[in-house]
Amino acid sequence: MPNHLFDQIARRMPAEDSPFAHLPDGRTYRYADVLAVSAQFAHALVALGVTKGDRVAVQVEKSIEALMLYLACVRAGAIFLPLNTAYTPAEIEYFLGDAEPALFVCDPSREEALKPAAMQAGARLETLGVRESKGHPAGSLSELALGQETRFADVECSADDLAAILYTSGTTGRSKGAMLSHENLASNARALVETWRFTQQDVLIHALPIFHTHGLFVATNVILFSGASMHFLPKFDPAQALALMQKATTMMGVPTFYVRLVDHPGLTQDATLKMRLFVSGSAPLLAETHRAFEAKTGHAILERYGMTETNMNTSNPYEGDRIAGTVGFPLPGVALRVSDPETGTPLPAEEIGVIEVKGPNVFKGYWRNPEKTAAEFRQDGFFITGDLGKIDARGYVHILGRGKDLIITGGYNVYPKEIEGEIDAMPGVNESAVIGLPHKDFGEGVTAVVVPVKGAAISEKSILAALEGRLAKFKQPKRVLVIDELPRNTMGKVQKNVLRDTYRDLYKAG
Repeated sequence: MPNHLFDQIARRMPAEDSPFAHLPDGRTYRYADVLAVSAQFAHALVALGVTKGDRVAVQVEKSIEALMLYLACVRAGAIFLPLNTAYTPAEIEYFLGDAEPALFVCDPSREEALKPAAMQAGARLETLGVRESKGHPAGSLSELALGQETRFADVECSADDLAAILYTSGTTGRSKGAMLSHENLASNARALVETWRFTQQDVLIHALPIFHTHGLFVATNVILFSGASMHFLPKFDPAQALALMQKATTMMGVPTFYVRLVDHPGLTQDATLKMRLFVSGSAPLLAETHRAFEAKTGHAILERYGMTETNMNTSNPYEGDRIAGTVGFPLPGVALRVSDPETGTPLPAEEIGVIEVKGPNVFKGYWRNPEKTAAEFRQDGFFITGDLGKIDARGYVHILGRGKDLIITGGYNVYPKEIEGEIDAMPGVNESAVIGLPHKDFGEGVTAVVVPVKGAAISEKSILAALEGRLAKFKQPKRVLVIDELPRNTMGKVQKNVLRDTYRDLYKAG
């Protein structure tokens, strides 16, 4: 039995001297390097005692070596568990305790702060940093990998064996680990290569983080499955992206990227002449951004729809109308329907309900949570996404909201309950409600509405100061509004829809 995912990657690789990634330090990583260095990291994992099915949790800065560690986990039969670099030690403690990894890899600068969490979870701690100079490994795992063999006998893994666990929060309770199999990742990469017409001639501008589905499994796997190459950037800078468009053919980004490009004077039709495709996802793209980008460049941004549990589900067409405010059609092999949220009865075109999907891309369930897994699937195998939407008469899928209170800000998922719990525990706070409000740059701005205990002296400044260090930066509210009472319905439930309507223009002035 072969290694299901990596064998498909290896079979699709171009000549070994073909470029894979152009790096910020001037290096060009070739496909021969991908094979050799991922093998060295796989040997390092084995040397550290990692065996098939073990979890390898990783919280490191973006680097080509971090990508090689992902591939090494696949080759060694381990389960890759990427963690947002913004997570605090308190948050990391939960993830390690839940996943029980054999190995935790962190940035060298965070080693001391994260050592207690690793010890408590019984995980071995190693470090991996961004390489400082040619031939100089950064971190203990890089040091170990450097001396290993450049060939590795890949561990046999079936289509259903797990390749990764990505944590995704719920509106109640703690984060849950979505279990993604070798075929979940492979099938989605194959479908996207076909749908977006990727070939070995393509060059991608990759400025996304790689602890997230978008940057890791969409962008990177599409490159690997098409034999293409990429400019692998540590972060997004509009001027740098515009300069690279003279050497690239495609770009994938979150709406924030496109907002910043539209605001840049260098965005013109000439600047984007060599580009064939711009893809946006991870958050809704405002129709005004879509129109402004097309007016300046002649390119219609292609929006797609996915989630942690399913990778990508739909895409606007490569050829045909890319309609602002829609996410197009189901990908090859993916079935999508809109159903009544209560009964699960499929609804006809134009009726709004909950979006449900089924296909080889849909995850295997939540890590060690069979009850939650069972609750999220219909009896016929369709996964209930929790997103509200409709399918129009032409077959285009529209995302119209969420059945849950999920906030998507800058491409990251934020769940109000977690932030409300932190705020409600503060002295002088009676209760709070956290909502997402339209924000030009981030899609939605995290906003806290707080009711103080009578006579308590709390303010926006004091609450923001108290949250500092308690939550990842992207979860922290951009504004805190202090009011006398929260609106409630006759059953006493807080009406967040009223709050969203009342303050919908809060960020319009910038």
